[in-house]
Amino acid sequence: MTFRAAILSCSALALVPSAIGEEGDKPWSQADAIWGEEAMAEARAQVLEKHGDIRSTYIQAERFELQSSDDEDVILLDGNAWIGGDINKLWIKSELEYLPDEGEFEEAEVQALWSRAISPYFDLQTGVRYDFEPEGLAHLVIGAQGLAPYLFELDSAAFLSEEGDLTARVEAEYELILSQRLILQPRAVIALSASDIPEREIGAGVSQIDAGLRLRYEIKREFAPYIGIEWHQRFGQTADYIEAEGGESGEAVFLIGLRAWY
Repeated sequence: MTFRAAILSCSALALVPSAIGEEGDKPWSQADAIWGEEAMAEARAQVLEKHGDIRSTYIQAERFELQSSDDEDVILLDGNAWIGGDINKLWIKSELEYLPDEGEFEEAEVQALWSRAISPYFDLQTGVRYDFEPEGLAHLVIGAQGLAPYLFELDSAAFLSEEGDLTARVEAEYELILSQRLILQPRAVIALSASDIPEREIGAGVSQIDAGLRLRYEIKREFAPYIGIEWHQRFGQTADYIEAEGGESGEAVFLIGLRAWY
């Protein structure tokens, strides 16, 4: 009995309704009358073993954009990729911020995560993160990613650095479909820290919230330019660090970018 035969048995039942017999009240066992209970038990075991084990890959530039504010311009790349099946995946996430006026990266991080489905809508993710900029720093990562009720996309993670600092980040997105190609995306990011980290200009508690809107036009589903606006707000000791350096604790940022996937 093959996996293909198990699938074709459904078609066979449509052609031979008399074969259902006394098991007609149990749809999952109707094929037993045609192929036999032993053969079908083996086929079902193969289906359970192989389901979710089909390997596939995905690469996405979630945000490739120019952020323009009164203080400076920033080129940002927020990208991710994964390989795996429905149950287990290897995720690679990266976020880079480049300052074109200064010709250098302000921030650069990469995460390598093992992702395990813990429900139909959420994955548990664990792994490592490495910050190349502003300084070389490694972190352990544990988080969850998935689709919350009312179709909110959530990505949350806690980070424990090699220096013992505990931080966290929560990202939430929602898509308002205005037409078949025009989509408005509200997005918010909350950054938190368990303690003050002066060398990284991070204060304890809620350190920063970025919230904004992006309006994209999907020329193709895989290729969508967008424009938007976002507000960046620092809080508490984080705001004091920024203001001490001559910066602003809150600022509006105008966006133009591209979202693409393969």
